[in-house]
Amino acid sequence: MAQRITDAVGAHQAGRDEFSDHDFTFRPATKEQAKARVALQGVSGSGKTWTGLALAAGLGGKVAVIDTERGAASKYVGVNGIQFDVLQMSRFDPRDLVKALAAASRAGYGTVMVDSLSHFWKGTDGTLEQVDKAKSRFGGNSFGGWQEGTPMQNAMIDALLAYPGHVVVTMRSQTEWVIQENDRGKREPVQVGTRAEQRKGVEYEFEVVGAMDISNTLTVLKSRCPSLHRQVIETPNGKTLAKQLLDWLNDGAVGIDHADYVKRATHPEATYQGLVDLFAEVDGRGLLATPMVDPTDKKPTTLGDCIRTRGAALKAADR
Repeated sequence: MAQRITDAVGAHQAGRDEFSDHDFTFRPATKEQAKARVALQGVSGSGKTWTGLALAAGLGGKVAVIDTERGAASKYVGVNGIQFDVLQMSRFDPRDLVKALAAASRAGYGTVMVDSLSHFWKGTDGTLEQVDKAKSRFGGNSFGGWQEGTPMQNAMIDALLAYPGHVVVTMRSQTEWVIQENDRGKREPVQVGTRAEQRKGVEYEFEVVGAMDISNTLTVLKSRCPSLHRQVIETPNGKTLAKQLLDWLNDGAVGIDHADYVKRATHPEATYQGLVDLFAEVDGRGLLATPMVDPTDKKPTTLGDCIRTRGAALKAADR
């Protein structure tokens, strides 16, 4: 069993090539316009789905909702004029979320909302189940299980962060009952949320993270947007939050166009060396995981894999 694990690691390292080399050249830092990366967590009934939908609508563009909550988001269609398209999912393999994001990218959705990301961690076929399945193939060895599960989880998060539009995710909070004093001075049991039901530390990946409680109060736990830093907002207005975010996100030089990278990767006159250089450029911007649909075979892939596959094909053709 140990040898199988070692062989797998060795095979991964052996697969490194020119596309795996990094450019360690430092360049002047610039502030560019960017897309929102927001996570809202909370207990059941805290209002995270509605707040997330209103925020997504305010961010602009066509809105796509990846729904794991049995149609919960669709109950809000038309409220305050909010409209969106929805993809219902009942199995939550992290690799399927990457495919769904690729489809959303190809369809041109300016904002994607995942309601909720927790299912892709502990739902049917989620990361934890993928780890358990892998463990059984390695005789119950946890290292072997996570060796397969961790790349799936990481690829899913990378695809979310590299999506060529705004991203809003909700996450369920683990809940506890505590005794608190109410506004009448009496002590009563209250349901409160603790950490999100996702891999520990996932909040570090998002620009803004907020926790919602049963009274529909939003507490901003983390924000790189100065106007939202440490805010506590009762019954938050998602569209107002969106305006605050957009004012911050749009303050900078015009950012890169993901579509331009896709065109360069798939251009019929692309060369092997050109693709190697393009890979390094995309890698330097942290966009290798950008989800897309391969224009040749129409299958979901990532920008990095598309460039690598095309380059390998051109190199083989020159032999």
